[in-house]
Amino acid sequence: MEGIYLRSELLLGEQAVQKLHETKVIIFGLGGVGSWCVESFVRTGITNITLVDCDKVCITNINRQLMATTKTIGQEKAIALKNRLLDINPNANITACHKVYSLQNWQEFDLTQYDVIIDAIDSPYSKAKLILEASNTDAIFISSMGAALKIDPTKVQTGSFWEVKGCPMARRIRKLVRKMGKPARTFPVVYSEEVLENKGSNTACTSAHCTCSDHNSDKKKEDLISKKIINGSLAHVTGIFGLTIAGLAIQEICSRINEE
Repeated sequence: MEGIYLRSELLLGEQAVQKLHETKVIIFGLGGVGSWCVESFVRTGITNITLVDCDKVCITNINRQLMATTKTIGQEKAIALKNRLLDINPNANITACHKVYSLQNWQEFDLTQYDVIIDAIDSPYSKAKLILEASNTDAIFISSMGAALKIDPTKVQTGSFWEVKGCPMARRIRKLVRKMGKPARTFPVVYSEEVLENKGSNTACTSAHCTCSDHNSDKKKEDLISKKIINGSLAHVTGIFGLTIAGLAIQEICSRINEE
């Protein structure tokens, strides 16, 4: 399967592609942002990836999540995405973890074994905890801020977590992070200052295998705390978020070759 990465090697060089092959990545959250990020990783040359998400594919995911189709509804997101990635490169080392990253179980994840950590989590408390833990490692760490309630792709941008303005999620997560601890370092994020309002009213599809929050109102309170708020979102925006994160990570990996 060597031919898969000929175009990557042509642009980046043989040494860089070899470095990508050796890089170990873990990504938390496989939704509209995370799924596109991972797709770019595998197509570019990263082949050691751990996928972490506790949800199953819902029919409402189809409008923006890469692995969500009418054929994968009801499947664990991590498994569905793993199968997609193995269709691209059957020799890739993909680990699917059907599990939530939360305040209760964060210690189950040894972040020190990874070279790249990607945060594409929607749940505020889980996101804040991951930020605190990931920033205390030597890994490349990149976080996605809110990608919902946006239409304009030209407004997607990057910046330092502590300097982002105009993003409600960034503001909320910074407050949580300050309450929970102190990050060891700053890190890049992808965000947009555009904030629209939902024009529709349905937040739950109530279909079989539904993972919408309204349909799961019988869950225990502690489960609902980490559940994301439902807002409208579109593939062309969430995809740009994910692909931008992938681009930042790949650039950083390649830039470190000269430092070794």
